[in-house]
Amino acid sequence: MRGHGFLIANYVRGNSVIHRTPLWLKFLLVAGCGTASFLIVDWLVSAAVLAVMCGLFLLTGAGAGRLWRAVWMVAPILIVIGLFQWWQLGGPTAARIVLNVLVCVVAASVLTATTPVQDLLDGVVSLARPFKRFGADPERFALTIAVMLRSIPFIAGAFSDVRDSARARGLERNPRALVLPVFITTVAYARQTGDALAARGLGEAGD
Repeated sequence: MRGHGFLIANYVRGNSVIHRTPLWLKFLLVAGCGTASFLIVDWLVSAAVLAVMCGLFLLTGAGAGRLWRAVWMVAPILIVIGLFQWWQLGGPTAARIVLNVLVCVVAASVLTATTPVQDLLDGVVSLARPFKRFGADPERFALTIAVMLRSIPFIAGAFSDVRDSARARGLERNPRALVLPVFITTVAYARQTGDALAARGLGEAGD
């Protein structure tokens, strides 16, 4: 399975101001962008916020190419959402919704491009620790996120590989030729992941 990018940028080693920013502040940045997506009502404000977030991303030294890939991966979905919202609510509202989604994607990319995965997971554990009194397991929560971060690119890659194979055989319009192989590959990957976790005594209730 060849590698595939997905939605947010991978960590890029560096010493920028964004790299040195405390993790909790970067978490707040992402959370703030998510909250702002519900509060901003003017697409011009959304565009301005997006420009600021893109500027922050470029300050990380990750490069415009990584930023473009992060946006490109969600472009088909955003086009569909934008057209539907334009039809239902008009152009300004559609633009605001699409721009707000892009703000969240770029903000998440700023976080992941400047934070090693292990540091990110450690931060998640720290954030979830206060909820232990309610029965939450911070380590298990972090493990779930780690598996998700690894699984999503694999599944996206599986779909891309199957699509290319189907196109080469002239079956790109056949849903069975696309869905069934991806389903089988995904189930096999999930079982392999579960077996690997069980072999290490992870992911089991009561451990």
